[in-house]
Amino acid sequence: MDKTEFTTKLKKISEQVDQFADKLNTEEATKNALIMPFFAALNYNVFDPTEFVPEFTADFGSKKGERVDYAIVLNDEVQILIETKELSDDLSKRDSQLFRYFTATKAKFGILTNGDTYKFYTDLESPNVMDKTPFLTVKLSTIKDSQIAELFKFAKENFNVENITNSASDLKYVGLVKSYFNKEIQSPDDEFVRLILTYIYDGMKTQAVIDSFKPVIQKGFSQIISETVNSKLSSALDRTIDESSTDDDNPSIKKETDDGIITTPEELESYTVAKVVLKDIIDPKRVYYRDNRTYFNVLIDDSNRKWIIRIYFNKTRHFFILHDDDNTEIDFDDPTDIYNYADQIKSIADQYKV
Repeated sequence: MDKTEFTTKLKKISEQVDQFADKLNTEEATKNALIMPFFAALNYNVFDPTEFVPEFTADFGSKKGERVDYAIVLNDEVQILIETKELSDDLSKRDSQLFRYFTATKAKFGILTNGDTYKFYTDLESPNVMDKTPFLTVKLSTIKDSQIAELFKFAKENFNVENITNSASDLKYVGLVKSYFNKEIQSPDDEFVRLILTYIYDGMKTQAVIDSFKPVIQKGFSQIISETVNSKLSSALDRTIDESSTDDDNPSIKKETDDGIITTPEELESYTVAKVVLKDIIDPKRVYYRDNRTYFNVLIDDSNRKWIIRIYFNKTRHFFILHDDDNTEIDFDDPTDIYNYADQIKSIADQYKV
């Protein structure tokens, strides 16, 4: 099985998560509809009780009859323990059972899942004691390409304890660093603000000073992110806008000037950012725009029924509307800010993939 085939299988399971969201009300139903197909996609024989073992005994100390939902056995050794919950379970504080099972066996990896979210654990901090924090967390309904590559390491033919363990440390701690900074970017706490103030402020770090600097630090982070995105996109934007203005044969560029509508550089820049966002899932030749009197439309296949975002450049407000169930409105300052909502835009366009 190659990675492309595996990706296709994962996408189908991802679609089933949404399809069955309101129908899987028990753990057993979740196992049958989502969890077993997931491990089948990894090429494990889920119908072979010697390889994919249901109700595996994992007695812990004086506790007898302890059973984990599944164990994967390779070369006569237990390699992975799997604890399952129903789809609606958010898995918060649900790892205590898996922690006990892990300690009671020689398994190297533990997986906690509700059929959509998969949390992968190992023993990076203390041998044979499962870490409290997973080294990898994957949500199939919003899976990223980089996560597919990590999951592919768990395919039966690729499974190698040493290779996975070597990457687990980076995955875990890089993920924790990202999570920490993301939290502080959104809402910096006092300790974090005080740390930054030691480098930029010579006065007394009173609570009033700390509170006054919180929005300043938030704004600083936002500008760093915006400038970084701007830098990475600028060359692509310049090239595409130049091509748009000179290439009359490009079928995806439709300038409607006969009725007095003027397509502005900001609108073209927005269109280019949208193309950059969509390029991994939609052929750029299928991404069009239509400039209307009140808004600028980005759509697929030049079809008004397949619009993705509608962008408004008003004198007092710049915003765009996502073609989701709620027609979500999002304000922005610069066209490159649209890139910050790449995941939402991709999820809308995903239905138009061929």
